[in-house]
Amino acid sequence: MKHRLTILVAICGLFISALSIYDANAASRKPVVGKKGMAVAVEPLATQIAADILKKGGNAVDAAVGLGLALAVTHPSAGNIGGGGFMIIRMADGTAVAVDYREKAPGKAHARMYLDEDGNRAVNPNITLTRRDGSTYHPPTNRIHHLAIGVPGTVAGFALALEKYGTMSMAEVIQPAIDLAENGFILTERIARGLNSRTVIFNQIPASKAAMLRSDGEAWQAGDRWVQKDLAETLKHIARDGHDGFYKGVTAELIEKDMKAGGGMIDRTDLANYQAIIREPVRNKYRGEYEIISMPPPSSGGITMSLMLNMLEGYDLGRMGHNSSNTLHIMAEAMRRAYADRARHLGDADFVEIPEHLTTKEYAAELRSTIDPFFATPSEELGPDLTMPSESDQTTHYSVVDQWGNGVSNTYTLEGGYGSHIVIAGTGMITNNEMGDFNPQPGITRTTGQIGTPPNIIEPNKRMLSSMSPTIVTRNGDLYLVVGSPGGRTIINTTMQLILNVVDHGMNIQEAVDAPRVHHQWFPDFLRLEGGVGRETADALQAKGHELSSRGFGGGSYRQGDGHSIMVDPDTGYRLGAPDPRIEGAAFGH
Repeated sequence: MKHRLTILVAICGLFISALSIYDANAASRKPVVGKKGMAVAVEPLATQIAADILKKGGNAVDAAVGLGLALAVTHPSAGNIGGGGFMIIRMADGTAVAVDYREKAPGKAHARMYLDEDGNRAVNPNITLTRRDGSTYHPPTNRIHHLAIGVPGTVAGFALALEKYGTMSMAEVIQPAIDLAENGFILTERIARGLNSRTVIFNQIPASKAAMLRSDGEAWQAGDRWVQKDLAETLKHIARDGHDGFYKGVTAELIEKDMKAGGGMIDRTDLANYQAIIREPVRNKYRGEYEIISMPPPSSGGITMSLMLNMLEGYDLGRMGHNSSNTLHIMAEAMRRAYADRARHLGDADFVEIPEHLTTKEYAAELRSTIDPFFATPSEELGPDLTMPSESDQTTHYSVVDQWGNGVSNTYTLEGGYGSHIVIAGTGMITNNEMGDFNPQPGITRTTGQIGTPPNIIEPNKRMLSSMSPTIVTRNGDLYLVVGSPGGRTIINTTMQLILNVVDHGMNIQEAVDAPRVHHQWFPDFLRLEGGVGRETADALQAKGHELSSRGFGGGSYRQGDGHSIMVDPDTGYRLGAPDPRIEGAAFGH
């Protein structure tokens, strides 16, 4: 078999350090091998907790929830209980579900809540930031302000997944996270640097300063122990009362109190009413033997990826060559068209009607017929009236497979790095700024990246559109890949490329994760390339009419995504874990 490992090494775990610049010429690395179970995530301590749960006999859902709760302690820029996300679960019997725990707009939210009396975007006068040129400004209220915070969904999603599909109690899976918060853990250089990078903002928010910075005012150093007593107490409420330990009682009271003090909208009614939802995943066949199982709306990932894969199915990508100029041209054209439809049609399916034709092979064939095999199509020809909203890169993804063949793909976020930067006083919990994923100015569109179309306009209790795309792939009905990535709007394309690298280009999962990536999102009309693509290929793409983004090829340190993934070897059944070298990551199996 082309995917079979030629060497199987008895490795129980691997830690990958962050690379300052992605090096496509680095020596080929092999996946981590686990005969029974595997967990892969961004941070080693949390990943080890998931692996320990698997070894003790917990299933993939138990381990995934324990991992996510631990990341709320050890990965503060994106791991969270104050944000939300999506989880794809596929049980060994073939049952697959999508757990939607995306944040929601508060009940008092409205379409013009981020505008001042003149119709311009309102700013937070209490926070002052400095630009590179030395000038100062106030950040918009949909980014750093209590108004930016959506009703958190993480705890509800984890509690629901555990109740329906896990085998352990919340108290069991959350205890390691409590221990890390209460006793502290040793900071790596990456985490210390990240916390220090937000010192200016945290210093202007008293509860955030107390929770996130050193008490002596000095910068964090690698090797420091970070203790989070308030967060430990919040986690203990969840351990005791599960869902209600967060959405009712002391924690809910503290959230409402902080919201009132900061001018936010969330109250205890919003919290008490929040529920995660079990949805039917988007299922799509690719090249006959593969089924792609991914998130439905309010994620745009499953539909957009299905549309792109259906278009690409008409090409022999393997024969065209991995990351050749011809392959990347066709991929970019498929991306361009799918992202245009994403903007035109997708939003929270509880509020807007999603056209059924978007995932059909027939519609993909229509779009494929408009692709010129030699020249790029200007994006404005595909919908000059539409543009896209901004989405932050600061999300995190992890993958888990257990000894029985259950798989979990989970992606969750605070939106921006450290979300709103606001810690709720008394909870130790940093909160999201997901409200910024809604359209802040109804009807106003800009080619720099703002959407003014109806599907994603703010409404009370509405979930904001997302690109998060946790995905599971089966091969001839058997569990094969567990994939996903952070990266804002790049998420869908990164996840798709992980699949293409294995299915069409015959890579093992570590090669698929390591390979250079590309991204086109329709508007702005730029193609981004990681540096490993090569100058000759980049020149050929420019000759075809593609404009390369300065953030992409030639940008030096541009990195796309963080695709911690797992493959189940079809010959041996071994679980092959692949941490992403673009950032700190870990894979532990048994």
